[in-house]
Amino acid sequence: MRRSGPLAGCAVLAAAALLAVSCTAQSADDADPVASDSTAARTDTGAGEPATDSGGDATPDDSSVAPTPVSLTFEGTAAAPEFPAGYDWFNVSRPLSMAGDLRGKIVLLDFWTQGCINCIHIIPDLHRLEQEYPEELVVVAVHWAKFDSERTSEAVEESVRRYGRLHPVVNDEQEILRSAYGVRAWPTVVVIDPNGNVVGPYAGEGVYAVLEPAIAVMAEEFGLNGLIDPTPLGDLLAVAPALPTVLSFPGKVLADEPGNRLFISDTGRHRILVATLDGELIDVIGTGAEGVRDGAFDEAEFRRPQGMALSADGNTLYVADRENHLIRAVNVDAGEVSTIAGTGEPVTQFRPGPAADVAIASPWDLNIDGDLLFIAGAGRHQLWVLNLSSGNIEVFAGTGAEGLDDGHRLATTLSQPSGLASDGSLLYFTDPEASAVRQVSLGLDGQLTTLVGKHLFVWGDTTGTFSDTLLQHAIGIEYVPSGNPDGAAGSGRLFIADTYNHRIKALDLDTMISAVVAGDGIAGLQDGLGEAARLAEPSGLSATSTTLYVADTNNHRIRILDLSTGELGTLALSNLEIAAVRATGIIDDEVVLLPQRVAPGPIEIVLDLELPDDYKFNAEGQFTFDWSAGDAVITAVDSAHYEARGPQMPVRLGAQAHAGTSSGVLTATATVFYCPAVDEVFCLVRDVNFTAPFEIDPAGANHIELPHRLLSAEELDERLAS
Repeated sequence: MRRSGPLAGCAVLAAAALLAVSCTAQSADDADPVASDSTAARTDTGAGEPATDSGGDATPDDSSVAPTPVSLTFEGTAAAPEFPAGYDWFNVSRPLSMAGDLRGKIVLLDFWTQGCINCIHIIPDLHRLEQEYPEELVVVAVHWAKFDSERTSEAVEESVRRYGRLHPVVNDEQEILRSAYGVRAWPTVVVIDPNGNVVGPYAGEGVYAVLEPAIAVMAEEFGLNGLIDPTPLGDLLAVAPALPTVLSFPGKVLADEPGNRLFISDTGRHRILVATLDGELIDVIGTGAEGVRDGAFDEAEFRRPQGMALSADGNTLYVADRENHLIRAVNVDAGEVSTIAGTGEPVTQFRPGPAADVAIASPWDLNIDGDLLFIAGAGRHQLWVLNLSSGNIEVFAGTGAEGLDDGHRLATTLSQPSGLASDGSLLYFTDPEASAVRQVSLGLDGQLTTLVGKHLFVWGDTTGTFSDTLLQHAIGIEYVPSGNPDGAAGSGRLFIADTYNHRIKALDLDTMISAVVAGDGIAGLQDGLGEAARLAEPSGLSATSTTLYVADTNNHRIRILDLSTGELGTLALSNLEIAAVRATGIIDDEVVLLPQRVAPGPIEIVLDLELPDDYKFNAEGQFTFDWSAGDAVITAVDSAHYEARGPQMPVRLGAQAHAGTSSGVLTATATVFYCPAVDEVFCLVRDVNFTAPFEIDPAGANHIELPHRLLSAEELDERLAS
């Protein structure tokens, strides 16, 4: 049976691939409810049939005989609307054409908005499909904004970097594409066949499980008919490199005043940094490589970690490992990371039980009260509570449906809770998708009420009474007591990171009045008092008795707000060398160094590779080293190339830094052979690639350093096994 026109739902997809998969209309758990008549709600009970070749076999050596056409199971009939002219694109060198660049490809148009957790959840599915069908499939992410702040191309570009999207992205700022394709829910993926015709949409999560069987059938059948163009996009793809900043999209921060420590979720670099409260870096938790691994600090791996909580004794740091869908425990004294909750797979319906066996989805923030660890379960619109004594996890608030309904905590609806704070009697939290701030009693009554917020689709930027206050996708929250030790529950101030308004606001719980504390509402980086300051999507807050620390996410910095004066400053991090990123792969190492200051005039490029214990450089393998930094900025004195057998470290090459320029990026590659010093039964060969940003400064050094530690065979085997 041949089916054409829109995808008829999961039943058809499953039948075509002979898989027992079924689904129903998407609920709010799976797609943001823009409208109730989502195109994904159509179903079809007819059974598809596997494709068959009704003709005879052609002789393999007889190229003159054309193969008999194969019937197409999934074939569109209406031409896919073309991309509008004048739209802004990302990750490509020029705008793409549906009729030209993408003809001969299976195309997935991913309609998404950056603040939607369901949209974030399907990004790994899309990347997996791209990897499995590199010749047949192209994903194009179409950004269709929900919030006003998300609509700008600057915001879209930041979100593309933040979530590591590796495919073409177009900003549908005017919603021309959304309207043309009839899309009415986030996320929605529209399938287009290699002839450029629309096959149909699928709304919600679970994209890989639903679409992969259909893509497999399409890849085979269109391929047999000679309709697949295996040519890669090649030079059209232009994915922006990682930003050479000390921090990358820090999501949360946790101040430990008794221990003089500041824990920073360096979310974009998949690690936790530990500093003193005045900014001196003292430790790094995690390698910086994206992954999931327990172990010592220099072995552990995270995937876009977010909120943290610290035990009363200050020795256990709990981490919401957001994209791994896990809760991790960091033993600070022992220097070890372990996993205490989650299975690693995002859940579609939370079921309580032993924490290690319970699947969770996108934990975004944590708050601890004795043995109870509260979890902002953004991925399922719930609050969960993990009993650290019993090891069990259960629902604390929310049915799992997305909404803004108050009442008893277990009967309420939440909207992507992403920030937690507590005064000991009440748990406060942000609901970004409803631009709301809410509170839930920790007592027996269990009542949950909304302080600020009106609806999933009501937002703004106003202050005044709580009923008049409007926020825009507010994420961070921190409770600061009034200063009266006998103050009742519900007194004091709540500081809010009004993320999409680029402001910090305060909610006075005594007067029920809100006010702007910092930020003028325009994304930027500027210190100052009150609305003279600027931030860019602040997301995390944590306070000591004197200072509010702010994770200023899109500025890649930590800001500091003086609680007595209201002055906003920027925390100057020091001892930066311990935070250099060394992402070690199986074949080569990618080393992104922190910015270095170099004086104009004669300088040296210094390569220093450290061998593992009991290893040596192999004298039979040709070691090579090459660097470049732009002829107008830094030039080689003699040569930017070096080669030797059994090199001596460090390698020093002369260069000239030119005055009149301000900054640049030096790139370098070393190919190195090394082996055990005693038993040379094998030799390792690796490429080490450096990215080293620098600034020309008369007060700078006379060298640029490129340090890196090579891994042993045992360490590489461990990585390969994982």
